Amino acid sequence: MQRNKRNTVTSNIVIFLILVLAGSTGVRAQNWHPAEGPLATRWAEKVSPDNVHPEYPRPQMAREEWQNLNGLWEYAIRPETAPASPAQYDGQILVPFSVTAALSGVRTQVGPQNKLWYRRTVRIPAGWSGQTVFLHFGAVDWKASVWVNGVQVGSHQGGYTPFTCDITNALTAKGPQEIVVSVWDPTDSGFQPRGKQVHNPHGIWYTPTTGIWQTVWMEPVPKTHIQSFRVTPDIDQQQVRIAVQTNQGAGSLQIRAEARDGNRSAGTGTGNAGESFVLSIPNPKLWSPDSPFLYDLKITLMDGNRAVDAVDSYFGMRKISVARDAAGTLRLCLNNKPLFEFGPLDQGFWPDGIYTAPTDDALKYDIQVIKDLGFNMIRKHVKIEPARWYYWADRLGVLVWQDMPSGDKYIGRDDPDIQRVAQSAHNYKQELKEAIDTFHNHPSIVMWVAFNEGWGQFDTGGITHWIKHYDPSRLVNSASGWADRGIGDVHDIHAYPGPAAPPEDPYRAIVLGEFGGLGLPLAGHTWQSRDNWGYRSYQNAEELTDAYLHLLEQLKSLIAERGLAAAVYTQTTDVEVEVNGLMTYDREIVKMDQSRVRKVNTSLYDLIK
Repeated sequence: MQRNKRNTVTSNIVIFLILVLAGSTGVRAQNWHPAEGPLATRWAEKVSPDNVHPEYPRPQMAREEWQNLNGLWEYAIRPETAPASPAQYDGQILVPFSVTAALSGVRTQVGPQNKLWYRRTVRIPAGWSGQTVFLHFGAVDWKASVWVNGVQVGSHQGGYTPFTCDITNALTAKGPQEIVVSVWDPTDSGFQPRGKQVHNPHGIWYTPTTGIWQTVWMEPVPKTHIQSFRVTPDIDQQQVRIAVQTNQGAGSLQIRAEARDGNRSAGTGTGNAGESFVLSIPNPKLWSPDSPFLYDLKITLMDGNRAVDAVDSYFGMRKISVARDAAGTLRLCLNNKPLFEFGPLDQGFWPDGIYTAPTDDALKYDIQVIKDLGFNMIRKHVKIEPARWYYWADRLGVLVWQDMPSGDKYIGRDDPDIQRVAQSAHNYKQELKEAIDTFHNHPSIVMWVAFNEGWGQFDTGGITHWIKHYDPSRLVNSASGWADRGIGDVHDIHAYPGPAAPPEDPYRAIVLGEFGGLGLPLAGHTWQSRDNWGYRSYQNAEELTDAYLHLLEQLKSLIAERGLAAAVYTQTTDVEVEVNGLMTYDREIVKMDQSRVRKVNTSLYDLIK
């Protein structure tokens, strides 16, 4: 049980988790240690079974009571055809790290011929009696099935989006409750969205993630409760539109919402459950990278005069659009003002956690470094992060271009769209919808990127139009890199090392979705001791910084003279054998002269008005 305000963890829950983890799985925490790996970050030393991602995992829909199930679980790898859960398990794994990560304590691949099994027991607090109990998974890659006390309570396909199981009816009246999870993951032998994961990592292809890789947790909710909600700001009308879904549908239930600016009420409103209503925010404080102001939001579910459920959230008042600047050039605009968007390609890999940052501080650190270097945007590349990554993007103030993870077949620059089989198309569309539903309320996300470099590109027109209809509050980049179909809000090309710009487009802003890739391996901070690579390689920090500044001088002319509206530099960090990061893979060194980089980066924003 935990009392929480977004990211606060009380000492009581820490003590409780220590007892639960030590007693419920039959594993003593001091017996755990990380597996041997090629490289580790400084945060790895802070990871232990009684202190592993203890933060509240869903800051935009927070309730006071919850129980964190991260820690030691039993695991087993068995043939995919095995009909039932194992009689004996192979050892212990530290959740939420993938079985392929050193911080899991295992560090092995499973393969599509096998399933990965998890088991642990938990105790349900007595105070949860009479309520609905949910078991939440932040993300499990790829196909998961869940049992509680031998009763199947749910399943999910999709490696990047959360899912929830109602376990109430499977719980016993007292004693420990057994949770069993099975996972099957084809990685690059399947057609599902998977991003850069492959069984045989090399070059720009990296170690796969299989199994649980985000926080697992339980919470009690009232029998009648809030299921989800959408918050959509409208700065032009000085209001925010709210739509709340409950498990009981509409009926007589009402929603009461209050926005707060610190201790001051900034606006209140009411509406029917299942229907949208407006909350007026007079003279709103606008959210931007320079001033990432967030309003607190309290949403209460009312049955007559009785409050039956409530959640805490937050939102930012911001608008993203495409419009012409004073010179008549199409630009990306934030809050109705032209803004050159510039940031790194961000793959979200970690040497010790693979897809999972070792700690929340580590997750925050990457974003803070990008801000400190003078960037105002991040392109999250063919990966979807945990909710807390977007929370930090919201809090620190950075614009996010969110890629849909790629999968299936490739096409060339001049090829037609592929024809996906029905199951492949369904997987893509389902996970895309889940991603938009999950992260819709984050003000940092300003663009959805449907396809990257022709990978899995199908029905481009249909997908683009669906995203625009489903989430009209954001821009859509239908095809980053090539295979442009003349639709969406931007025309995006890639050029290495570049820079370059697409031809002028009368209806869309022109952007450079990837460029740079300047490499510098630093001994002692690489995934392997030799055969590392970048698109171009340099000998030291001074050479690398000079080359970067030379690229940006060329970029300036494209902004001022060609109308380039945004650019994405490759990349935030080195990733495995790829050494073209602004930082080393272990995040120990920023490879360029930081003051020179910040000065040239921030100078770009003065080129358009």
